[in-house]
Amino acid sequence: MSVFNLKKQNENLDFKIVAGLERLSQVFRILLWEKAKEFSLSPIQIQLLIFIKHHSVDKTTVSYLAKEFNFTKPTISEAIKILEQKNLVKKSANTNDTRSQTIQLTSSGEKIVFETENFVDPLTKIISGVNDSEKVVLWENISNLIIKLNKQKVISVQRTCFNCKFYSIKAENHFCNLLDQKLLSKEIRIDCIEFEVA
Repeated sequence: MSVFNLKKQNENLDFKIVAGLERLSQVFRILLWEKAKEFSLSPIQIQLLIFIKHHSVDKTTVSYLAKEFNFTKPTISEAIKILEQKNLVKKSANTNDTRSQTIQLTSSGEKIVFETENFVDPLTKIISGVNDSEKVVLWENISNLIIKLNKQKVISVQRTCFNCKFYSIKAENHFCNLLDQKLLSKEIRIDCIEFEVA
């Protein structure tokens, strides 16, 4: 039975939710494509630039980026090669692994990130208008969906609290042993700087 069969979809709330999520994924693609066209880049090139800007050097190798974005190494290598030709990134020797190189933004790359990472603003504006209790429920559902997709190996890399060695449940509450504090649902992270695999 297909989620996209309109008769079945309109009779089944599960199908409606999945179809709604698919529609939202289209929104991200459309917004990203608009920015890509504006700067003569591909959507993945913009995503790579934004990721490199906001993540540590150990996460900027071709191997890591391929895992992060669920692309092959040759696809990521080709995207990086084009970004290098456009003087938006540069490669440096990886101090942890002499066989690979890390990718860093040039000053031109930094400017492109500044101009493009706002592609999500239409969604951010809508979410900022939602009341806090509804946001918490939405976040709990999104973070639970992400961790379940990760466990099913649909999403490969997840630096979320739920996958972290510092996460635990104490007195029926989320707890971070690194920060030594209880975490509210809204404090659960999807991409934590201090993340270490459990």
